[in-house]
Amino acid sequence: MAPESKKILPVPSLRNIQTFLEVANAGSISQAAALLNVTPSAVSHQLTSLEQFIGKKLLIRNGNGIVLTAVGKTYYQEISGAINTIGRATDLAINDIHHDILRLHSSPSLGLLWLMRRLNKFNAAHPEIHLNLTCSYENLQFTRDNIDIDIRHGYPDWPTLQVHSVKNEKMVALATPEYLSRHPVSAPDDLLNHTLIHSSSTLINWNAWFSWFNIPAREKNYMFSFDRSYMSFEAARMGIGVILESNLLAKHYLNEGILVPVFGEAWALPLSAHHIVLPHASQRKQKVSLFLDWFSRELQQEGFAL
Repeated sequence: MAPESKKILPVPSLRNIQTFLEVANAGSISQAAALLNVTPSAVSHQLTSLEQFIGKKLLIRNGNGIVLTAVGKTYYQEISGAINTIGRATDLAINDIHHDILRLHSSPSLGLLWLMRRLNKFNAAHPEIHLNLTCSYENLQFTRDNIDIDIRHGYPDWPTLQVHSVKNEKMVALATPEYLSRHPVSAPDDLLNHTLIHSSSTLINWNAWFSWFNIPAREKNYMFSFDRSYMSFEAARMGIGVILESNLLAKHYLNEGILVPVFGEAWALPLSAHHIVLPHASQRKQKVSLFLDWFSRELQQEGFAL
């Protein structure tokens, strides 16, 4: 025998119910409207819709506000617990059963050159959180691709998402000390006679740098061009030539003395190229909040900010 199907009881609009609860708690339609950030007439419309659905009066309006009817009082008591249950279930869904796995996606160069070198510190601070990291230049979809945080490279044009941009990032000319001892650079236009390594994926490249500082470079050809910054860094580490790259990505090379700035701060160009991007609701996840706090502290220790 087939199991008896469960009868689905009629349920009014959740917005109607939420409005009714706010009015009942506030004791006033105007106060409830302010809390809900809507007009009093919109609140009245929601209440009328709920009363029509139920077929009974739930409250009476008077000069001092509203008074619940006997039916309204009973209804309020019953649905208050149900709404709290829905709220708890929603919170559990946001902090899903895989709460201990943080899924990150990052642009390749930041993931390899900056983030990977610090993940042991995150693990030491939060051993309860397992981390899954993928890297590509594709802007993934959070729900479809099942990721919590996306660390993106580019211009911050994602109006429907929460965006935290890395501050104090600059593009600087870098080379090995050995290269500079063999090929001294006394002025920026000297670079026109040097081997320059071109990064095609950066927001500011050599052409833009020369143009900003009014250095004619129309005939300059680049011996090497790479579409990934980590490849440019490796070429520079090998002593092939000079790169124009982010001081954020260069931190390891600078701290270890592998690469050094060719010029002073006056020849560095500020930019905003790296961003932590996530859905607004994701910040409520504890694992996401912990990662953002850790990421921000790591940046601050190196002169950057989030």
